[in-house]
Amino acid sequence: MNKFGKINIDPMEIKELISTANSMVANHKGLLAMDESLPTANKRFAKLEIPQTEEMRRVYRELLATTSGLGEFISGAILFDETIRQKTKDGRPIVKVLADAGIIPGIKVDTGAKEMAGHPGEKITEGLDGLRERLVEYYQMGARFAKWRAVITIGDNIPSRACMEANAHALARYAALCQETGLVPVVEPEVLMDGNHTLEQCFEVTEEVLRTVFNQLFVQGVILEGMILKPNMIVPGLKCPKQETAEKVADATVKCFLRAVPAAVPGITFLSGGQSAELATDRLNAMNQRFKSKLPWELSFSYGRALQQPALEIWRGKNANAEKAQKALYHRSKCNYAARRGEYTSEMEKEV
Repeated sequence: MNKFGKINIDPMEIKELISTANSMVANHKGLLAMDESLPTANKRFAKLEIPQTEEMRRVYRELLATTSGLGEFISGAILFDETIRQKTKDGRPIVKVLADAGIIPGIKVDTGAKEMAGHPGEKITEGLDGLRERLVEYYQMGARFAKWRAVITIGDNIPSRACMEANAHALARYAALCQETGLVPVVEPEVLMDGNHTLEQCFEVTEEVLRTVFNQLFVQGVILEGMILKPNMIVPGLKCPKQETAEKVADATVKCFLRAVPAAVPGITFLSGGQSAELATDRLNAMNQRFKSKLPWELSFSYGRALQQPALEIWRGKNANAEKAQKALYHRSKCNYAARRGEYTSEMEKEV
């Protein structure tokens, strides 16, 4: 740290961090999250009767990474530890396949959310032990950004201040370690959609979480211009009887983020968090259509299921379906690219 509390990094390295962060949200592109943990990937495979093996996960992620034209709409891809070490069937590292397509490789580095001691119903994300060494290895393997996810649950008397503070502190320490290594940190404090909470409750909790996170990022000396925020949108819980319009979600989300996210942050790449593919696109479109010219940061996407699920359901582990599955991924990426421009319409869904 220098006397101002900022991480002591060479000015050229800071310039590279800022350049990478800006590239991740440039030209109306977004991020493809393909970093599902082994249990999550296997669970999704099991639902579609796809064999839950390392080879099938490799084949599927090769399918995603080799989609023709993906780099037109996707600026970066978040990988899992297993994937960053894998190669395509013709021997090319998946990291190189992505880089050759103009897609920046990234890596998920947390080790998952675990039950938080003394706080029933709440979780703390782990993975700081040995993180510095792992980040160095990932950088050497070609990664240029990383991701760490914290989960916050809305429920009876939760989230607690302890849960918010602990997760914010971990996110900030992770982010500082990333920047020290030359990796752009994607900071993901996710207020979960699970439950019956209202849009107003989501707004209140998300604002408090974001303020807590940015306070810790400041304390740890993280360079805001060299990071990306990956948050939830302001939405009612999945079980809430009142589901809001895309315009209402857009208004609430932008209002909340203008209050809590510093203008120095280059971009906000929303997670889909259980929304359907079309709904996640429609809500992102509403934000950019209504507010794009008035905002200090780019509003983009970092979707997993909302980009992948249509392709996965078409593929189902069968080589004969691979090309059609890739077309579905290309289509969803194109729709979200349009949403970033505020130009998405439901008519685009007929183009598949």
